[in-house]
Amino acid sequence: QVQLVESGGGLVQAGGSLRLSCAASGSTLRINVMAWYRQAPGKQRELVARIDSFGTTEYGDSVKGRFTISRDNAKNTVYLSMNGLKPEDTAVYYCNLKFAAVDTWGQGTQVTVSS
Repeated sequence: QVQLVESGGGLVQAGGSLRLSCAASGSTLRINVMAWYRQAPGKQRELVARIDSFGTTEYGDSVKGRFTISRDNAKNTVYLSMNGLKPEDTAVYYCNLKFAAVDTWGQGTQVTVSS
């Protein structure tokens, strides 16, 4: 079965940076879409960024210019480089992998930005 292993979350001061990683394992296809979502307390889950197997990216409006999504296809790993972090970025960040009929989520990693 497909599993997603996340790392890189933590506590950072406003203006700081973090890099999240998510490695996929199991029966995956070469062509897929990997993404990062986030959910703050009392709010809906929202798209942060996504990237397909060919490098095409999409970002949520609130993170454009500050976050960068990338992937290493050889490692089946997706990254989220976060710069200029704001307290409003505080949330649980979830990794997502989608291909064919498979839609798999990671367990989430907490990102807390202090002011």
